[in-house]
Amino acid sequence: MVIIRNLQPEEFDAAMTLGEFAFQVRIPEPERTARIGMMKPHQQWGAFVDGELAAKYTLLDLDTWIHGVKYAMGGIAGVATWPDYRRQGLVSRLLAHSLATMRANGQTVSFLHPFSFPFYRKYGWELYAEYKAYDIPMALLPAAPPETARMRRAPIDWAALHPMYEAFARRYSGTLVRTEEWWNNRIFFNKKLTAAVYENEAGEKRGYVLYEALDRKLTVHELVALDDAARRALWGYLRNHDSMADQVKWHAPADDALHYLLPDPRVKQELVPYFMARVVDAAAFVAAYPFAAGAGAAVTLRVRDPHAAWNDGAFALAVDDAGRGTLAPAAAGADADGGALSCSIGTLTAMLLGYRRPAFLHAAGMLEGPEGAAAQLERVLPARPTHLADFF
Repeated sequence: MVIIRNLQPEEFDAAMTLGEFAFQVRIPEPERTARIGMMKPHQQWGAFVDGELAAKYTLLDLDTWIHGVKYAMGGIAGVATWPDYRRQGLVSRLLAHSLATMRANGQTVSFLHPFSFPFYRKYGWELYAEYKAYDIPMALLPAAPPETARMRRAPIDWAALHPMYEAFARRYSGTLVRTEEWWNNRIFFNKKLTAAVYENEAGEKRGYVLYEALDRKLTVHELVALDDAARRALWGYLRNHDSMADQVKWHAPADDALHYLLPDPRVKQELVPYFMARVVDAAAFVAAYPFAAGAGAAVTLRVRDPHAAWNDGAFALAVDDAGRGTLAPAAAGADADGGALSCSIGTLTAMLLGYRRPAFLHAAGMLEGPEGAAAQLERVLPARPTHLADFF
């Protein structure tokens, strides 16, 4: 008999042990105790078989910026099963449970970091964010420009950095809305970081970097530049560590163009698939979505979602001239005359978050139907790059 329920605090240690086993890590004390102390019962779920914890997952209460709109987001983390209970459908049941729970919570979108992209694609999650991994010889960075003189080391203080992070995060789709708790327990927790901040001549904080220099390597954990002067100052500041480090490593947004701005652009850079997303409740997601104003659209959209019945079917998508949209069940037979678009929930997610444009998906055969209907979506969907600077 399988029962899915919230874990009790006295069961957190067992869940941590399962996570350590599944992800092949050993968390040292006192970090392990600290992590258990941060676990919240309503976010911890387990599948119990005859009273024994067999599988588990965490459902985090988060928010994300999508095209400038704040969405409630369910962060799936720590999905794990003991080997003697694997291939018995427990993870499938847990993921179905998570979708129903998120919908009830008003979390219309979900993110997760996959151990396997094909595995989670089966359940409707789709790649939405990647990062550019740089490995740059320090000697290839240009000499520090005049703006570097306005750089100062700073205390590790979330309140001082948060306004700059939020201004940066709003420029992308799929970034996290950070809280004080997230800054302290995720960004700063158990990390020996140095912080430095750039202020312009007006005294405005316009950029910061969090980094660590160790073993002749300078690892940039986070770099935020709100304008080009801040970018020059930050990289000039990092260049001034040339007596301490030979290499700079940084996971940048996928649209970053630092290599082009270097005197020699032949630096090592790799585009790495990172996080997946899934629209949990398509109608509620569309109701809050900021479509482009002035265009309007009316298309029939057949969505395939075998794991969330409320999303599976033919819908009428209507967008007015003000950019307000609705997604309602279509009239019977509306998708039978060949005039409807058709896609999976994963493709719909990639399209709405801005990771892939309708024209690309239509050409790739992932958005099927009339080209004219796809062109309507192309006109009304906002264009904004995706990014996620966090991990869970």
